[in-house]
Amino acid sequence: MKLFRILLITCFVSLMSLLITTKAWAFCGFYVAKADAKLYNQASQVAIARNGNRTVLTMANDYQGEVKDFAIVVPVPVVLQENQVQISDSKIVERLDAFSAPRLVEYFDPDPCAQIWQTEDSLRAPSAASAQRAAPQQSNGALGVTVESQFTVGEYDIVILSARESGGLETWLTQNGYRIPQGARQLLQPYIRQRLKFFVAKVNLEEYETSGYQSLRPIQIRYESPRFMLPIRLGMVNAQSAQDLIVYILSPQGQAEVTNYRTVKVPSDAEVPLYVKEEFSDFYKSLFATVYSREGKNVAFVEYAWDMAGCDPCSAEPLTPDELRQAGAFWVTPETPQNVFLTRLHVRYTRDRFPEDLVFQQTNNRESFQGRYILRHPFTGESTCSAGEDYQRSLSRIFEQQAQTLARLTGWQIQEIREKLPQVQSHFIPWWRRLVQALFG
Repeated sequence: MKLFRILLITCFVSLMSLLITTKAWAFCGFYVAKADAKLYNQASQVAIARNGNRTVLTMANDYQGEVKDFAIVVPVPVVLQENQVQISDSKIVERLDAFSAPRLVEYFDPDPCAQIWQTEDSLRAPSAASAQRAAPQQSNGALGVTVESQFTVGEYDIVILSARESGGLETWLTQNGYRIPQGARQLLQPYIRQRLKFFVAKVNLEEYETSGYQSLRPIQIRYESPRFMLPIRLGMVNAQSAQDLIVYILSPQGQAEVTNYRTVKVPSDAEVPLYVKEEFSDFYKSLFATVYSREGKNVAFVEYAWDMAGCDPCSAEPLTPDELRQAGAFWVTPETPQNVFLTRLHVRYTRDRFPEDLVFQQTNNRESFQGRYILRHPFTGESTCSAGEDYQRSLSRIFEQQAQTLARLTGWQIQEIREKLPQVQSHFIPWWRRLVQALFG
């Protein structure tokens, strides 16, 4: 109870100070809504947990269609063995999404006349000897493709390939029943030059039908490599429009950023009109589209960066140590303190604007950030002091500022916004009227 009073007074003091200066809002308030990955029709989600050179990569599938037609081809830096691949729970990615999504919060102006009282082993790449024993080494001399490893995990049949040239790899995939979109050969070639391997997965229909799952589960791979990157170019082969990618990076250090493209923060801490509460999904989609164009359509946006130990305000409960380990944070154990910093990056990419794959780096920056948008409810009670009169006079200006901010963030028409603003109603009672009421009722 004492802690609750302290928090309440802290927020109250912050709000009263903002009646004097509206430069910034403190990190407190009431969570209202979030803008998660479900806002976008085609949004891929990837979780990357990395510590040193060890990486756990979880790929959530947004595939729509017959599962028999599903296949993915992902460049990887090492030959993966069966014990480095597992099926993950889709709920873990959903939890990361809900926890880090841009959010809408509410504040309620206090009475301006009120008195304020001051008061790990599986992550290592197999040794050369064990990898050689496990790899079947089926080679097709004509195509230049080698099957380095193959196995079934859950509902997926997986092969790890190496190749000497993209045409041979494309032919091998086609001959073995993989539907490769037109234009894949050109995008495969750079990965072959880098001597990367290819993680190829398709659905084992018999396993899928007996699993009882209604959708494809995420695939999680574990490996050790100095390369900290995410291949995105293959996802552009059959893309009809811009693709949205949301990357959750978990690190014991601090914020992650993209090194070969600019990393910028989404606009945040903006005060918007109250009616945005009913239109938050449209608001955030418009905001993101506007800032995406404004920044040149080739940047990575930070939507959230915070230590997983807390949040303010929280749009979902922080992940438990067990959930963090399921998300790949292998350094978290019941015996050691939780040390996970989560960065949420949002990339909207097209082939012409993102010619390179994403390359990341971890930093020691542990500054907290969230995409946060503020509803400010005006005080509607009766005011009986000069400060109350000043407050009532300021509301028209405040509403106009909110309208201008909303138009700038979203590109919406300012006149249409103004038509939805609340009407200012004065609740100030001058002293002489209070005297008359007291004398004559």
